[in-house]
Amino acid sequence: MPQLNPRQREAVRYIDGPCLVLAGAGSGKTSVITRKIAYLIERCDQPARHIAALTFTNKAAREMKERVASLVKGSAARGLTVSTFHNLGLNIIRREYKVLGFKPGFSIFDAEDAQGLLKELLLKDGDLDSDHLKRVQHQISNWKNDLVGPDEVLAMAQSPGEQTIARVYERYNQALKAYNAVDFDDLILIPVQLFQRDPEVLTRWQRRIRYLLVDEYQDTNSSQYLLVKLLVGTRGSLTVVGDDDQSIYAWRGARPENMALLKEDFPGLKVIKLEQNYRSTSRILRVANHLIAHNPHEFDKALWSEMGLGEEIRVLRCANEDAEAERVATEILTSRLRYQRKFRDYAVLYRGNHQSRLLEIKLQQHQIPYKISGGSSFFSKTEIKDVMAYLRLIVNPDDDNAFLRIINTPRRQIGTSTLETLGRYATERHIGLYSALNEMGLDRQLSEKALERLRRFGHWMAGVHRRCEGDDPVAAIREMLEDMDYEGWLHQNASTPKAAERRWDNVNYLVESLAKTLERGDDGGDSNVQDAIAKLVLRDLLERQEEEDDADQVQLLTLHASKGLEFPHVYMLGLEEDLLPHRNSIEDGNIEEERRLTYVGITRAQRTLTMTLAQKRKQFGEIFDTTPSRFLEELPAEDIEYEGFGELTPEKNVAKGEETLSSLLGMFD
Repeated sequence: MPQLNPRQREAVRYIDGPCLVLAGAGSGKTSVITRKIAYLIERCDQPARHIAALTFTNKAAREMKERVASLVKGSAARGLTVSTFHNLGLNIIRREYKVLGFKPGFSIFDAEDAQGLLKELLLKDGDLDSDHLKRVQHQISNWKNDLVGPDEVLAMAQSPGEQTIARVYERYNQALKAYNAVDFDDLILIPVQLFQRDPEVLTRWQRRIRYLLVDEYQDTNSSQYLLVKLLVGTRGSLTVVGDDDQSIYAWRGARPENMALLKEDFPGLKVIKLEQNYRSTSRILRVANHLIAHNPHEFDKALWSEMGLGEEIRVLRCANEDAEAERVATEILTSRLRYQRKFRDYAVLYRGNHQSRLLEIKLQQHQIPYKISGGSSFFSKTEIKDVMAYLRLIVNPDDDNAFLRIINTPRRQIGTSTLETLGRYATERHIGLYSALNEMGLDRQLSEKALERLRRFGHWMAGVHRRCEGDDPVAAIREMLEDMDYEGWLHQNASTPKAAERRWDNVNYLVESLAKTLERGDDGGDSNVQDAIAKLVLRDLLERQEEEDDADQVQLLTLHASKGLEFPHVYMLGLEEDLLPHRNSIEDGNIEEERRLTYVGITRAQRTLTMTLAQKRKQFGEIFDTTPSRFLEELPAEDIEYEGFGELTPEKNVAKGEETLSSLLGMFD
């Protein structure tokens, strides 16, 4: 407690009712959550097994759990739930699967699986072209997040196109149920629907979770909000931590208005503001406060700091995007040399991934090491998806998507027409593709050779399944990979032997991860291979591969990806209309979220902040004049140093160049 400021201490100690901790950027919110958990356990005699803390990423959950472990010693923290929303949803479905009508070992469809299923449904429907696939998938996801079912959508449909999408939504849900599967959105939706219709089950979970803490509350969607509301009930044993000024995920369903809803649903809500920032200089915070004040607010706050005034924020206008990238690269190199800094002290933030390409070229030319955050997910790699499909089929023989992915990986000479015939037969019999392999009726549908190939695969998979249920499932999985010579298959299909070796290393890493999950078990108890694989599938959906990398590199990342991070020196690129704010947001009238995104970028900076823009930028092969971002006009002029807006004379330019050169030469004296 002595390490906390008065407002933080108040937030930790308040347990008399529902509490909203309005936590500004860099205000130490994680300390408040972890110390409040410790306070509940050690001072309030609340058993850890009855406390749950929810957040949005596995990484955040891990960090939170580690911090609590350092505060609460011994066995007192045993049974504490610290997880993502979706992990909690998975656990609820897993424990209540009989009530929900699932078989054990249900599958979780990731985005690619869901797309494959929707594509199949859309191709069968003559009214809608498969080009609409992503739009339909996004729409269905939004409906699920907003708790809108197919019947309601159909009732609201005002055109034949909308009716078609509603019917696809209905058939999509029916297919998931038939496959004994759920998609990512179902992990929240299904528990909410269960709690709404079954008071007995809800009461059981309310007894289990007696105090609930939620991090990043501004990022909750409608179904997540309702899950929290149902679990808390009328007790009000709730603490949520969030910042409406950092709500930047509307495109994936986040509703910052959920913070205002708290006041309606919990009339006794206590609001505690954390406004002291431990990250940035006063000048950076003043600029951020000035900008975000242009948004309407349910809760007002103003960040402040004891870190000193700090340097002016610079706004650099360059001739074009090439000059912009060159300027940023050379400035990083120059200031690193001049002040003996590390490359990792610098971050370059941008609105869209395409903005990094030119910058990468410039950094390479100047031999500046860099890392682009948010690369491709480990679980999106082809070899990982292949092996995961085998694992999914082992635990859920009704997983048709997994079956179709692996039936010819490696090649087994089973043709498309054979699979189409198998699919038609399985549909008529209302069973999964794998289950249909040994049906007597299939003999009349396929040639003897085709049937023999299918059944050979089925017999082999049945053996793998039996061995996985033994004492050493990991050994059984390694034996499976060896039996089908998956390593040889990778070498046959890789561009180089080295690429094949990398891919095989990834497969081994996956198997080792499975082994570790089995060793740890669930909540400290024994686990089985079904639970371990389900956890891996969920990790696939929740996080990119997270490698702790302390290499000395400049960090390149989007503004969205920068949330939650901090850097000593920050460059923000492309402060232009149509880029920041983005054209789509301007057209959709969503300027407020773009302003919040800019605010997030500003508050990543600890010591210096530089914003850049180009006078001309190439788009669609043509060069256009740009307009400075409206957000630049909303910054306090007394805190900004402008350059490139016509104020520099040739003499000043020469003087500036000589100053830079002399400071560099001075380093070698």
